[in-house]
Amino acid sequence: MDEDERLLVEQAKRDPQAFATLYEKYVDRIYTYLYYRVRTKEAAEELTADTFRKALEALPRFKCGKAPFEAWLYRIAHNALINWRRAMSYRNSIPLEDVRNLRQDQRLPEDVAIAAEMKDELLRIVRQLPAEWQEVLILRFAEGKRHAEIGRILGKSETAVKSIYYRTLKSLRAAFKERGFIR
Repeated sequence: MDEDERLLVEQAKRDPQAFATLYEKYVDRIYTYLYYRVRTKEAAEELTADTFRKALEALPRFKCGKAPFEAWLYRIAHNALINWRRAMSYRNSIPLEDVRNLRQDQRLPEDVAIAAEMKDELLRIVRQLPAEWQEVLILRFAEGKRHAEIGRILGKSETAVKSIYYRTLKSLRAAFKERGFIR
């Protein structure tokens, strides 16, 4: 954690108004992470708000040298997601936004249906991966994080993250080949 952020965190511990700066810095990242896990705008917004509410409540207990503030936020978001899934008995659904987009699409209905089936199949493949592998994919592709940053967030070494990333891509390639998506 850089010195400016450490000072900001310490200030936010004494003054909840200072937490707004931390919120602004990280809200989009946390929202994106959660959106890719739940796939609905409403749930992602609810979980993002819950994450920052819990972070604000727990901020006095945060130790600046132990883990980066960002990694701490991602862990809170991850735990909020787990609790939300338990409460919701998580089930797949098509977001209303996707249905609206389909109606506005100018492609042939069968092309839209095939694309939707392929997208659903790809998501099923990804969801069958271990949760940690999914997190690495989301942080790498949705968040654009580097391996070292992902390691800090997940509490792993950069080498361990690279290994997970390699195994994840190898597994996805095999699954995609098996289903005929690639040769």
